Amino acid sequence: MSTLDLSPVPGRGRLAWEAADAWVMCRRNLVQTWRVPELLVFATIQPVLFVLLFTYVFGGAINVGPGVEYVDYLMPGVFVQTVIFGSMMTGIGLATDKEAGLIDRFRALPMSRSALLTGRTLADLVRNAFIILIMLLVGLAVGFRFGNTTVPAALAGFGLMLLFAYAFSWLSAVIGMSVGSAEAAQSGGMIWIFPFVFASSSFAPVESMPGWLQAFAKHQPVTCTVDAVRALFLGGPVAGDLLAALAWCLGILVVAGPLAVRAYRRGTAH
Repeated sequence: MSTLDLSPVPGRGRLAWEAADAWVMCRRNLVQTWRVPELLVFATIQPVLFVLLFTYVFGGAINVGPGVEYVDYLMPGVFVQTVIFGSMMTGIGLATDKEAGLIDRFRALPMSRSALLTGRTLADLVRNAFIILIMLLVGLAVGFRFGNTTVPAALAGFGLMLLFAYAFSWLSAVIGMSVGSAEAAQSGGMIWIFPFVFASSSFAPVESMPGWLQAFAKHQPVTCTVDAVRALFLGGPVAGDLLAALAWCLGILVVAGPLAVRAYRRGTAH
């Protein structure tokens, strides 16, 4: 069997060729999402339930410090929790396409090797941005308010969340390309997401946790990102947490991106 020529189209630079292919795949995934609005509805219901549950059931029992309303403390954690769970859809979507034989069809096309993965992660980034907007409206409805901050700082908080979501989408892509079914991709994602989300400062201060857990909780990527977003939204020292969150995001991208592309290419020989 001859090898397909996947070189760039004559007259078009490699970067332009890869970007065009990635846009085609991104548009394909966005169209799929809009045609199945239930995916957006179900992806939004879970974080809404978290907001209502923690605000009205547990909020009175959790002490987050003087002068801070629990809902203001909670929402940055819910935002980050929402996008990290949303990033799971990258792996699930890729595993679904793989199970249906679509990945093999895409491999047979004269397209950039990274286009499928880049397009999928970008489409999920757009979907996460839409869900964040919905969650912001929900938060405002239950009493969340930005504190002593500025518009650029608040926008930086949303930008950091989207970067975090994009990084974890690539980590999810590694799982999706390495397993054989959507169910396995979902289970594989849940195994590592739950410890990171719940052993973090998303819903309660790290200081309230057992000493043996605090060392992990203080320095893991979810806590660093939540604390940075919280400081950007409410005001307060942010440099250390912001730098740590950016380092985590870039580190994940540097490691997970090549691993996902390698997993995709490895299947080409099959």
